[in-house]
Amino acid sequence: MSSSVIEFQQVVKEYPSDWLGRRKLRALDQVTLAIPAGVAFGLVGPNRAGKTTFVKTLLSLSRPTSGAVTRFGIPARQRRTLARVGYVHENQAFPRYLTARQLLEYYGALSLLPQHVVKTRAPELLERVGLADRAHEPVSRFSKGMIQRLGIAQALINDPELLVMDEPSEGLDLMGRQLVRDIVAQMKARGRTVLFVSHVLPEVEALVEHLAILRAGRLVYHGTVAEVKRNAEGGERSFEQALNELYLPTVGKAS
Repeated sequence: MSSSVIEFQQVVKEYPSDWLGRRKLRALDQVTLAIPAGVAFGLVGPNRAGKTTFVKTLLSLSRPTSGAVTRFGIPARQRRTLARVGYVHENQAFPRYLTARQLLEYYGALSLLPQHVVKTRAPELLERVGLADRAHEPVSRFSKGMIQRLGIAQALINDPELLVMDEPSEGLDLMGRQLVRDIVAQMKARGRTVLFVSHVLPEVEALVEHLAILRAGRLVYHGTVAEVKRNAEGGERSFEQALNELYLPTVGKAS
């Protein structure tokens, strides 16, 4: 059994690009990547790089055309391991008639948690994300930032071993962004794994040590943030400048 929490082996994902399905759009192209436990790992790339497809494939929302994907050493098609995963999406689509407390209880039940555990954990998480005073209000009254905070709470309700954060700071204020940083640090301190997907390169630099870069479906870099800096003219450039110069030419040079 693999020791990697996430493992992609020669993964290809194609979508039909015409009505008859004769033409194919290759969203992932022979991606091989292993992510061990206990790290905060960044996934970056320009638009249409394949990041969303990577996450969907990891979370069993999409099956690869070829290749193998495993979570915790178990094929991703065996969905029972999803109970060990938390997921923060950039655009949450929660049932708007539920209150914040009810929503956490709902997701706790989906994660197969005992009811007494959910009843204890839900108010603790609402306090942690700054929504304790809004616990009994329906989601329909929440702002974008509040919904994002609630999304972070629901991703933590099952105390996940793997936390996937896809643009988690979208809509958050400075305090909310600090909350994201604190959660990533706490997950690492507990030996848990975080997959952090973001376009905000300074945030990636601050939160992760290891990263992978996708471009046009291909893995063009897998290493550390420090190596990216060293590879660009002896480390004289910033992380964002180095990334754009070496790996993301479609983004353009940083000013």
